[in-house]
Parts: sequence; C-alpha cells; structure tokens
Amino acid sequence: MSSQPPPQPSPPTTTTTSPDPAASSTPPSQPQQPPGYLTNDPKRTGYDPSLAWYFNYFRILTGRVTREGIEHYREDRYKANEARDCARCEADRDWLFQHSPVVRYLREKAAALNGDLGPHNVVCRRCPGRIAEDGTVVRQTGGFSPDHGILLCANEFRDRSHLEDTLAHEMVHAWDHLRWKVDWMGGMDLKHAACTEIRASMLSGECRWTRETITRGNWTLTQQFQNCVRMRAIQSVMNRPTCKDDVQATKVVNQVWDSCFNDKRPFEEIYR
Repeated sequence: MSSQPPPQPSPPTTTTTSPDPAASSTPPSQPQQPPGYLTNDPKRTGYDPSLAWYFNYFRILTGRVTREGIEHYREDRYKANEARDCARCEADRDWLFQHSPVVRYLREKAAALNGDLGPHNVVCRRCPGRIAEDGTVVRQTGGFSPDHGILLCANEFRDRSHLEDTLAHEMVHAWDHLRWKVDWMGGMDLKHAACTEIRASMLSGECRWTRETITRGNWTLTQQFQNCVRMRAIQSVMNRPTCKDDVQATKVVNQVWDSCFNDKRPFEEIYR
C-alpha cells in the first residue's frame, strides 16, 4: 500500500437516516447536484446560510427548520470546522496506533502478510453527506482502498472510541484483502463483499452491546449482536454497484453467514 492520500475509497462504511416528509425536488435556481440529490432551498427548508450560524441554530431549536434543512446546516458546519475535525482525527489516529490493543494487533497481523498499515496511509478527510430526493441521508465514517489505504471521515466521529471502531473495521478489510484478494465491487461475486463486511462488523467492536444500547438505543436482549452484524453487512453490500436491491443483499449475506460469522481470523475470539 502506498502512502499517498486515497481518493474516495470503495466500498464506504455508510449510515442512513429516515426521510424528511417536507423534502421535494431541487428548484431550478439552485446549483446543480448529482442526479437524485437535493441542494438547500431556504424557502423550503427554513435554513438560510446567509444568516450567522447561531441564528440558524436558534431557528432549529424553535422548530422553524425542516429535517432536510438541519442536514444542510450540519454539512455547512462540517465545512466550517473541517480543519479542526481533521486535526483531532489525526491526533486520535496517531494515539490509537501507539496505544490501542486492537489497532496494534491488526497492524502486526497485516505486516505478517507483507502489508503496511500506519498513519502514513490512514488519512483523515471531511466526507460530505448526501440528501436523496426522498429525504434519506447517506453518510459514511470510513473506507478502504487496496491501492491507497484507509479513509477516516473526520467530521463523523463522536469520540476516539468511535474512531477506533471504524479504524478496526477498515483494518479487518485490509487484512482480508492481503489474505484473500477480495473482489470489493462484487464484479465477479458479491459473496466476497458480504463475507468481509460480516467479519469487519463482527471483529471491530462496532456491534458490541454497549455501543448498540447506549449509543444507538437498541435494547434487544436476544440476538442483538448477530442482528447488528447482519444489518450492517446488508447495508454495505447494497452499496456495491452490482447489487440490485436489499433483497439480493440479504440473500447473499445469508448464504455466507454461517461460515463468515464463525471465522474470527486473525483473532482467536471476538476481542471487542
């Protein structure tokens, strides 16, 4: 892996939020966005970028901004705080490579396969969110590129622990690629993508009980861990251009579930 900064890696680790009932198509007067995505219209959303941020924040608190407008406000604040967020991300990344047991372990295991993972090819960048015409918001926290390394989306992390989960997730992908040369885009077989997504969600710690309950509010007492891993794997497989829909993604994940969920390499057990 080279040390140059990566382009937008694929596939990304993504999250979505539910639609805004007030969302509609982009007015002709607005700057052009990629097809299917919305730009801000203050008359529709209530968010006016020409006002100071604290005025818009007050408008949000008083219910005068739609959910779509809140997302546009969030994106503009991410742009304004980009330098701060990237600096914090880089400091946390460097600390984790020095002190995190899971990150250090995965780095050693990648080195054993002649891979090189470190701060030089794990980069922090602002990752813009996208608002679809139906109001669905698509965000990502990271990504892995076999040619360039790992991307960490500096604007999306709540804290160092959140960054650690994402970094571990992408490092599992890196180890899988070094070990098996994964077909990332699913051009030949989506089962590759499904398996590595199951393993990354299982081994990174992002589906552990405390993360699911305290952070995400999922208090299911049975099969919670398995449900989280399955859901996140399906979402990630759906991002592949060769995946038709959620039905196909679910089918592929189910086909490889037993073998991949029980494969804990390079760990001996689920560490986090």
